[in-house]
Amino acid sequence: MPLNQTLTDGLDGYAIGRKIRDLRVGRKLGLVELGRHTGLSAALLSKIERGKMYPTLPTLLRISLVFGVDLNHFFAQDHRVFAVVREAARQRFPEKPGTSPGSFHFQSLDYSATERKTNAYLAEFRAMAVDDVKLHRHSGAEFIYVLEGKMGLYARNEETTLAKGDSVYFDSSQQHGYRRVGRKTCRALVVISPGTSDPA
Repeated sequence: MPLNQTLTDGLDGYAIGRKIRDLRVGRKLGLVELGRHTGLSAALLSKIERGKMYPTLPTLLRISLVFGVDLNHFFAQDHRVFAVVREAARQRFPEKPGTSPGSFHFQSLDYSATERKTNAYLAEFRAMAVDDVKLHRHSGAEFIYVLEGKMGLYARNEETTLAKGDSVYFDSSQQHGYRRVGRKTCRALVVISPGTSDPA
């Protein structure tokens, strides 16, 4: 591999431009305003943030002084989360471990990711009478996308039937529950927002 390409790949790993942009946006500064503080042009700063140009150390020092960080801030390796969960590695869980089968069971789709900002599940729902659906609530919000079959979502004192391709977003602090409608298998993608509990 050519030396220039090796150097470029090495610098890209530090994501310096993204770190500068994160600092700028966090302070609610525009490129022009940051340029006034650093003596650099907005065009130059834009190229640096977009990774089109790498800053020299004196340039980076000017920027670091504005935000009150040292140069080490820009040379820490990029540790943004990237976690793959293979289908074969997923485990299937009952609605509540150690209890009789509930209205659904699920597989965690993002179990291996640390510091998750969402909790994603592949859920499969059981058929049961509306009166037998177990209701629960938790903080945050929930998004459901039906992959196959029909699902009955009980919330706000009534049931809404969702078919394949339908989706719903709702405040999950309200009592809600699910069930399969009809004989066909019903599966859905369930995503729960930060700070919420597991669907179990």
